[in-house]
Parts: sequence; C-alpha cells; structure tokens
Amino acid sequence: MAQDAAQTKGFDADAALECTGLACVRGGRMLFRGVSFALAAGEALHVTGPNGLGKSSLIRVLAGLLPAYAGAVKATGRMALADEKVALDQGQPLGRALAHWTQLDGSADAAIAGALAAVDMAHLADVPVRFLSTGQRKRALLARISLSRAAIWLLDEPANGLDTASIERLGGLMAAHRANGGIVLAASHQPLPLEGAQTLPLAAFVPAVLDEPA
Repeated sequence: MAQDAAQTKGFDADAALECTGLACVRGGRMLFRGVSFALAAGEALHVTGPNGLGKSSLIRVLAGLLPAYAGAVKATGRMALADEKVALDQGQPLGRALAHWTQLDGSADAAIAGALAAVDMAHLADVPVRFLSTGQRKRALLARISLSRAAIWLLDEPANGLDTASIERLGGLMAAHRANGGIVLAASHQPLPLEGAQTLPLAAFVPAVLDEPA
C-alpha cells in the first residue's frame, strides 16, 4: 500500500538536488557554512545533529523560504516540504483537507484513500483535522507529501511524534518514493529508516566561534 501511495508521477526530468558552499545567518549569527552535497534520482541524505543546531534553517534555505548567506542551491524537480506546520485546513475533515492539495498539485482525488491507508489513517478521513492528535497530524502531513507529485521531499524531523509502527510506515513511504526516482532529504536528531542514505553531520559545518556577518 505504501508503494502505491508514494508513486512518483509527472516528474519533468530526472530529479536532482545540489548545494555548494551553503551558509546561513539567523539573528545576526552564522549557523553553518560550507555545506555542500549532491543528490541524484533515488538518493537520500540524512542531516543529523541535536535540536537547535540549524537543521530546520538548512531545510528552509533549500526550500527557498530563507535566503542563503553564501553558496548556491540547484534543484531539478518540484519540492515538497514537511515541517512542524501541518498546512491542512483545521476545520475540514481530513479527506477533504487533503483534496484541497490534490487539486493544487494535480493529483487524483482517488489517490487520497491509498495515501491515508499507507499511514493507517483511512478510518479518520471524515474526522476534522483539529481533532487529530500530534502523531496523527504528523501522519496526515506524510500523506499530503506522498500525494504531492513532488520529486524532492524535504522532511524536517519526520519521525517526531510517531510510534514504532508509524516510523516503519514512514520508511516504506520514503523507500517507495526513492524507488520511483524521487529524492529524500531528511533532517532529524534521531535515527531514520533511510537505507543507503548519505549522512551530513551539520555540527561539522558550525563555526567553532560563531562569526558576526559582515
């Protein structure tokens, strides 16, 4: 079921994500600098490090939501971001809230049932989003990402709030996306089911003495 829900369709070209010499400044201080990596279709990167190190800022720079202080990002293929914001209409039933995104992304509404089943939430399709627990909201977000038809998944702490069974389902979704030519970049302070992924320890790119920007 996870394989069906995460099928990658409509990619314009082979997915790719690359950054060179990336640096980020927040609140007047350098969070990290010199981050470089290259990912091709089917590959994954696990960005590791404790909370507060700058993993979320890296994700947001890659997504174009924060400016890079230095360096460059080059992406081939659409991106989908999953962070702490569920981005689903709180007053709508879950199925209908997901349908809003399928219309925007050009996905088939018929795929919603499969996406919910893949995260064990088919029985909650008629429940308003505001009534979902923290873990259920996280799983709903994963369902939305799997419906996005985006080639590149940017996942910020995707395992937070998930139990063991849900983490296994997350692993299935990520594996299926990669098998279909997608890319997964996940930032997490905990282990993730990302077999064969590259690892980027963000602490290695944090200045020993935080620099003041020029």
